[in-house]
Amino acid sequence: MASSLSQTVFSILLLLSLHQACAEMTHLHFYFHEILSGPNATVLTVVNPSNSTSLTFGTIVVVDDMLLEGLDDNSKLIGRAQGLVGAVGKDGSLETLHNFVFTEGKYNGSTISIYGRVELGVTIERPVVGGTGMFRMTTGYTLAKPVVVSATKLVYEFDVYLWHIWK
Repeated sequence: MASSLSQTVFSILLLLSLHQACAEMTHLHFYFHEILSGPNATVLTVVNPSNSTSLTFGTIVVVDDMLLEGLDDNSKLIGRAQGLVGAVGKDGSLETLHNFVFTEGKYNGSTISIYGRVELGVTIERPVVGGTGMFRMTTGYTLAKPVVVSATKLVYEFDVYLWHIWK
């Protein structure tokens, strides 16, 4: 039993070291635009336990936000951020699950999956837990800094750091 366990541990460590040795690091920079209301809203509340318009505890929303090259609304669309947001903390914290779907350029057709906790109004760090296409078997993290916060719109500046094996 001990021999089998040590062989398994050795195999896992070997695979991890090979992944690290073969991995390429990619840094992505773009802007995440979320429209909170109006005819072009990119957010839809699907569960609202309090009948409120705000994100109160228990609220669940779906999003289909824009990933743009720049801060300006007319910047080039490079992808979509599609996923779920849940108000999970009575302190106002959110839990997010997003797939960033790239639709332009070198990464067209590739995705990254991001999961984690969000506190509004501060720089947010979340892990990248996977990906597809050019980002298959990826790991990494994101830093999202709020640059526009209003009653109708949120814009975050994103820096994404990925380690992946496809070039």
